Amino acid sequence: MTPAELKSLIRTVPDFPKEGILFRDITTLLAHGEGLTAAVEMIAKRADAVGAGAIAGLEARGFIFGAAVASMLMLGFVPVRKAGKLPVPAIGVDYALEYGEARLEIDPTLIDEGERIIIVDDLLATGGTALAAAQLLRQAGAVVDRALFVIDLPDLGGSQRLRDSGIEVEALMEFEGD
Repeated sequence: MTPAELKSLIRTVPDFPKEGILFRDITTLLAHGEGLTAAVEMIAKRADAVGAGAIAGLEARGFIFGAAVASMLMLGFVPVRKAGKLPVPAIGVDYALEYGEARLEIDPTLIDEGERIIIVDDLLATGGTALAAAQLLRQAGAVVDRALFVIDLPDLGGSQRLRDSGIEVEALMEFEGD
């Protein structure tokens, strides 16, 4: 499948979660076996080309794509979790949301010092969550210089924010507007 064919599998839901927002729903891509496989293969090819040592997936939909990519490349997978979800001692970072704050945590024992970890997630909007994940992974000793997404919403500025932090960004598709 081509990126354009994958893009046609994304459902747009108007006025969700609030009026004026066009929500890009990946569940229609996830439910399409050929499309899901193609998306994972495309991301895996990009991660492999830049020498990924491990893949980090952001909770929750980044787990779907990240774990599949890691498995395909026979690499380890590092889940970047919401606060309080890990059963072992974790390190965390707080970050700003549009209306409040959130926290991400990882098990630092999963990361080798200097290991090149590629961040994988379904969607890049403002970049806040991906930036927090990169900060956390770097704190644990990882080299984080690349992030791969299924969808980028470039008008929201996340790609530029990540690039300004030394992280190259690639996405399988872009949607203009919110």
